[in-house]
Amino acid sequence: MTADVHRVAAEALEAITAAQDPAALDAVRTRYLGRGDGELTGYRRGLGKITDPDARRQMGQMVNELVERVTDALDERQRTIERAARARSIEAETLDLTRPAPPLRRGRLSPVTLAAREIRRIFGQLGFETVEGPEVEYDRYNFTLVNQPPGHPARDSQDTFYIDDSRLLRTHTSPVQIRSMLIRGAPQRVIVPGKTYRRDHDATHMPMFHQVEALCIDEGIAVSDLKGTLEFFARSFFGANSALQWRPHHFPFTEPSLELELACVVCRGSGCSVCKYSGWLELLGSGMVHPQVLRNGGVDPDRYSGFAFGMGIERAAMLAWGIPDMRLLYDNDVRFLVPEAASEGPAERPAP
Repeated sequence: MTADVHRVAAEALEAITAAQDPAALDAVRTRYLGRGDGELTGYRRGLGKITDPDARRQMGQMVNELVERVTDALDERQRTIERAARARSIEAETLDLTRPAPPLRRGRLSPVTLAAREIRRIFGQLGFETVEGPEVEYDRYNFTLVNQPPGHPARDSQDTFYIDDSRLLRTHTSPVQIRSMLIRGAPQRVIVPGKTYRRDHDATHMPMFHQVEALCIDEGIAVSDLKGTLEFFARSFFGANSALQWRPHHFPFTEPSLELELACVVCRGSGCSVCKYSGWLELLGSGMVHPQVLRNGGVDPDRYSGFAFGMGIERAAMLAWGIPDMRLLYDNDVRFLVPEAASEGPAERPAP
């Protein structure tokens, strides 16, 4: 029996040395030290068959020593396997600082950013200075001073994000025109790009969108100056051969008021769902600044006159690149991230 115990212990030690991973080591532990049928621990159950007390005591002591030796060997082998696994993991995670870095991808800009930059560039050539104003605006500047008194439909809470009774998220950048007149007086030429907010969400409207407005005030400014300036802009932005048309309209802050329309970029004027089968798409609203608005800005309408316009930058980008749905601009579709080309206008860039 003694020889058998030593043989089993030797086999266990050899199996432990041969184990290369935790699973193999657990199998060795179960085979030789299992509580129920372990090959080595099983000898403890046979001690009761030894009638000689001294022999039984000596046999029990020997079995316990061999079990302890095998247990220690299992624990040591487990630590060795774990150290080897950690070393492999560290080696795999080590950064080789001598390896060449991956090539850098060229940065890209969205059509909205490109359109905004191009608009600022074109009007900058015409001497317009860029000004900014607060996005959280007072009701007085946003509505009252631009001829939208209490009760005007534009003030409806279904269209406007009100913060309290006197403040709101601006619905257009027109309040900055009032602020600019109060600060700069006349003459002046400014454009006002920025974010605006309205309760609207469909294929051609978003609750937050970018708008640019312009204001030109001087002595002798006429409708011909308005039309010449905006036609120059439109053909610079969309291409020299762009088909344009003017329509009379009404805005409370201009008189007379005009809309500038561009031939539909999707159907090329033949009629489609995008242009509502009219063949034309609204580009911007404009007009001669209402005399009362000039007075509200501290400008004498008997001496000065001026024109203004407002345009959605997203709409300009949609028309420039033939994008049918404004929501596509904010869906993180990488196909709409066109390469930056500072020297080219939208009319010369390929569609995204």
